[in-house]
Formats: sequence, C-alpha cells, structure tokens
Amino acid sequence: MLHKEAQIAVENGTMLPLMEEFYTIQGEGYHTGTAAYFIRIGGCDVGCHWCDVKESWNATLHPPTHIETIVKNAKQYADIVVITGGEPLTWNMQPITHLLQYQNIKTHIETSGCYEVTGTWDWFCLSPKKNKLPVSSAYAIANELKVIIYNKHDFIFAEEQALLVNQDAILFLQPEWSKKDEMTPLIIDYVMKNPKWRISLQTHKYLNIP
Repeated sequence: MLHKEAQIAVENGTMLPLMEEFYTIQGEGYHTGTAAYFIRIGGCDVGCHWCDVKESWNATLHPPTHIETIVKNAKQYADIVVITGGEPLTWNMQPITHLLQYQNIKTHIETSGCYEVTGTWDWFCLSPKKNKLPVSSAYAIANELKVIIYNKHDFIFAEEQALLVNQDAILFLQPEWSKKDEMTPLIIDYVMKNPKWRISLQTHKYLNIP
C-alpha cells in the first residue's frame, strides 16, 4: 500500500510507477533506427495475451518515482524520450511531458490509446488493441497507427482502425514476435497489394538490444 502522499503524487502525475528506463535504439515504427531514451511506466489493464512485458501490468510492483528524477536521468542520454508501458495513459502525462519539453527533449509515446490523452506529444504512436479500443482523441492526434498482426483477422481490424485515424497518420503493420515466421510473409503480400501500409519489424529483437 502506498503512503497517502505518494498515492496523491501518482494520481496527479508528479510521481509515476517506473518499471524501467534505458537508452537504446528505437526498434519499431516510423522512428526505427534512431537513438532514444525509453521510460517504461507500470500499469495496464488492456490484457493482450501476447504481451511481451506482462510484468508491467501490475503498477504496484513498480516504485513511484519523482518525475524530476526521471527527467534528470533522461537528459544525460538523449534529446528524444519514448514513454511506453504498460499503458502510459493510465496516468496523467502532462507533468512529465511539460518537464521534458522544458529541457528541450522531444516527447514520444507508444500507447493503445484506450484512455483520454494527457500530455503534450511531439510524436504519438497509436497501437490499438481489440479488447479495449482507443478513445476518439487518440485517433485524432495519432502520427502513426501501428497494428500488431497475430492472425489473419487482424488485417480486417487494421483496416477498421485505419478508417478512424486522422488522414495524416502513417500506417504500419507489425508481426507479433511469436508469430513472425507465419505472419511476416502475409504482411509482405498485404502491403504490396495495399501500399498505403508500411511494414514495422521489431528490429531491436533482431539486434538483441533492449
């Protein structure tokens, strides 16, 4: 159980349940291959069965950390921060994005978009999930739409989601890692027939980096 002061700080976004933070190469989506500092926030109730960071789901397992400390750590390494999870929009992202941008650090997020958008974002990666769909504000501001392909029906889901995002969103299909050998050839064929889509791969896993 959190002390009352910490609980209040987490609720207002001045502390966040920090699972991990690390400097690495962005492995997915539009910014693949670029250096960035990743901040993984605990807490997620979306419950994707294929999630590769299930240990992030329970926020109580991850210590509430002052955002000033998180930003100070990030500033030592990079001018781009990617906030991910878990589901980062579980929490109020406005305080941390304000601090990051005050330090001239670009703010990127990777989110399912299932909660109202908080924070100010230089890049908004929307990765919708079937079991808890995005809110309208997430579709409206998405810079990229990244749909994970686990089975053939996910292509239908991807097209449904593409109709909902703003017209400037860049569209990506990404094979779920455990099904990559089966799904990647299907994605290649699909993108060649539907060139509005691009392929995203989890290149960090091929490179064996975080």
